[in-house]
Order: sequence, then C-alpha cells, then structure tokens
Amino acid sequence: MLEDVSFAAICFGGTAFFLLLFAFLLLLRFLNYKETLALAEKGLLRLQEEKKNGKSTLLTPGVIVAGIGLAVILGMWPIGAAYGDYPLGFGPWMIVGLLPLFIGLSMILVYALTRKTNGDGDGE
Repeated sequence: MLEDVSFAAICFGGTAFFLLLFAFLLLLRFLNYKETLALAEKGLLRLQEEKKNGKSTLLTPGVIVAGIGLAVILGMWPIGAAYGDYPLGFGPWMIVGLLPLFIGLSMILVYALTRKTNGDGDGE
C-alpha cells in the first residue's frame, strides 16, 4: 500500500512540475505578446536582434536539456535502488532522464562539430 502511494506521489509530482513549467512558459509568451501590442498602440517597434547562424543557438539549450536529463537521472537513481531489483538501481524508468540527457548531448555535439564553419570568427 505504501509503495502505491509513493509511486502515485512521484507521478503526480512529475506531472505537476511539467504542467507548472509549461504554464510559466505560456505566461511569459502571453506577457511578451501584450507588451508588443502596447508598443504597437503607441506607434513604437520592438528592436530586432541581429540574426545569427542557427547552429550557434544549439549550445545553450543543449546544456540546459542535458542538465535537466542528468538531474532527473540522479533524482530517480535512489528510487530505483530502493524499490527495484535492477543492477545499480538503473531500471526502465531511467528513460525519462536518459532521453533529455542524450538530446542535449547531441545538440552540444552538433554545435561542436559545426561551429568551425559558421564564419563568425569563434572557430580556429
């Protein structure tokens, strides 16, 4: 009975975390939209940032996604060690952390392999 309650709490907590994250991102997007409308009513324009090569934008999100994946793996490891009969507590639930970890690492790898060809002077 206690295992069912703790599993339900973990599932609810994870779901609530992602719902709050997406709600916060939606709120930021909405506030940005309202700010743009307020500027347009006054006849002003938002300053446009200089366009960069799309490959250079892979590094920061790659590090963030990989860090989130690593944090999820480290957070789930003790749970697996306590409740599972898997070697080193590394069970199938770890896919939740492994997917973002390897997606982030692949973004960093693409950035590292292509940054020398983007022509902005940060390569060799």
